[in-house]
Amino acid sequence: MQTLTASGVNKAYGDKQLLHNIDFLINEGDRIGLIGVNGTGKTTLLRGLAGSDPFDSGDIQTPKNYSISFLEQSPDLDENAKIMDAVYHGDSPVFQAIRDYERVLDQYTQNPMDEAVQEQYTKADARMTQLDAWDAETNIKTILTQLHLTDLDQRIGALSGGQRKRVGLAQVLIESPDLLILDEPTNHLDFDSIAWLEKYLAAYKGALLVVTHDRYFLDRVANRIFELDLGHLGIYPGNYQAYVEQKATQVEQETLAAHKQAQLYKHELAWMREGAHARSTKQNARIKRFEDMKAGTVAPERGKVAIDVGGQRLGKKVIELHDASLTLGDHRILNHFELLVQRNQRIGITGINGAGKSSLLNVFAGKLKLDSGICDIGDTVKLGYYQQTMPKLDQNMRVIEYLQAVGEGITNSNGEHQTVTQLLDDFLFPRASHGTRIDRLSGGEQRRLYLLQILMHQPNVLLLDEPTNDLDIATLTVLENYLDSFAGTVITVSHDRYFLDKVADRLLIFGGNGAITPATGRFTDYLSAQQEASPADTKPKAVKPVAAPVSDQPKTKVKLTYAEQKEYETLMPQMDKIDARIAEINAEMQTCGDDYGRLGTLQGELDELTAKQDELLDRYVYLDGFVN
Repeated sequence: MQTLTASGVNKAYGDKQLLHNIDFLINEGDRIGLIGVNGTGKTTLLRGLAGSDPFDSGDIQTPKNYSISFLEQSPDLDENAKIMDAVYHGDSPVFQAIRDYERVLDQYTQNPMDEAVQEQYTKADARMTQLDAWDAETNIKTILTQLHLTDLDQRIGALSGGQRKRVGLAQVLIESPDLLILDEPTNHLDFDSIAWLEKYLAAYKGALLVVTHDRYFLDRVANRIFELDLGHLGIYPGNYQAYVEQKATQVEQETLAAHKQAQLYKHELAWMREGAHARSTKQNARIKRFEDMKAGTVAPERGKVAIDVGGQRLGKKVIELHDASLTLGDHRILNHFELLVQRNQRIGITGINGAGKSSLLNVFAGKLKLDSGICDIGDTVKLGYYQQTMPKLDQNMRVIEYLQAVGEGITNSNGEHQTVTQLLDDFLFPRASHGTRIDRLSGGEQRRLYLLQILMHQPNVLLLDEPTNDLDIATLTVLENYLDSFAGTVITVSHDRYFLDKVADRLLIFGGNGAITPATGRFTDYLSAQQEASPADTKPKAVKPVAAPVSDQPKTKVKLTYAEQKEYETLMPQMDKIDARIAEINAEMQTCGDDYGRLGTLQGELDELTAKQDELLDRYVYLDGFVN
């Protein structure tokens, strides 16, 4: 089995430690999804493994002739090369063999009787056979066709960013390395191309390491999840859904522990404030425990907070298009199009690339004028426009300063004031990063900051153009939660099936040449309806709802019984006694020296007392939840 082993990997940029002494294995057949908040080092880890930006320290062990191919977010391709030539320009043994064969074949054609040339030709021919390179051209054309790149004589310099990404993807796929590393491979792919890629990777023989925001893609492709957080790497078996389930259990346990700590801290604080009653040297352990708890106050959980930004009141009239037509160059975008956008609607815009989805948002935002027809914007509308091509941020400004240019804070939906610092915390910016210059942020972090600045203006109509392309899953979750309670209208352009399912219940499907199909409901339901020609057994089967059984359980508990109240009052004194005895045992163990028999007895008693203390504490925390 081909296995990559990484141990003690470290990488820092300035004073920011992105990777801290991490270890992992990548085995043949692994399909690893790498997730984490933007700026945690996902791309840094990919580049380190690919060798384009080596780690500061650490050991990477691979078998001999182990090959790695890396698709970056913006592939470096020859601007003057044609698509086919650019694909062949890769460094893999297959491409080298093809280039060598073509070079030698040219020499052999000119000098067929030259023995040296004959020998080179025989070796090149054998090398082609050894690497199965004869079918490479056919495979490349198949892959390019599936990725909607059909004019193979086009030069790279004439392609859009999305088309270049697909050329780079075709290049690494045909290389078939031992480890295939993909950074956001689904960006700029149509839905049929994503479905094809999912099937292709499912049958891939080597290992896969992929960074993607596409949660449906992760669910269908991954069999392990790596999570980067604060320099450390968490490893979870299974796909994205399995990761979410495991993470939920972990969070629940951490929340319970935090609640237990908070409840005990509250009680200990009251005890400390009572003064010196019964405080002797035997109570020093309890005082120290209070100080330790005070120093270890639990911070908000990363990735699970929700942002709450209030908006201005929106009237009944939002956006109306009447007989709208628009043509850009040779592309017809709108053709006598009618649209009524109403208050609180959630509209998802999707479809083929280049059909004009972003152009429609630009019409709404007043950045494009219709050739004919009317675009009528309501008087109460306050637009917030998250653009796919982000305006350049002042790289010399600091994070908090960039937001303070909008204001010192906002008023949330409850009428409460939230400071810029609180908003940054809620939007997953660690407190230590608030004073950081923007040029120190990753591209994804700058995107997240740009989005927060838009929300700070408290719009009541949000235009979102491909927000999932550069935002991490944690930020998308925060955004989705925000949109769920947003008291306004949302119009979003996206190719992310998961995101559309969560935020849109009305759809506009762009088919090109001015063809726009309206639909309602979840986007994946729309896709299923379009794939009726597929075998019936591939479709998800409807599950009949089952009525919930009538519960015989008593009503939810709201207060303590008399007996529980009496029990509650005895728990803290019991814990005090155990604390005192634990302090005595620790003191005696310091004086026992080489008396191992006595030390063993004391240790046994200490273990029993500690277990009893935990049992009493659990009971105390439970009962304390019902104390007024």
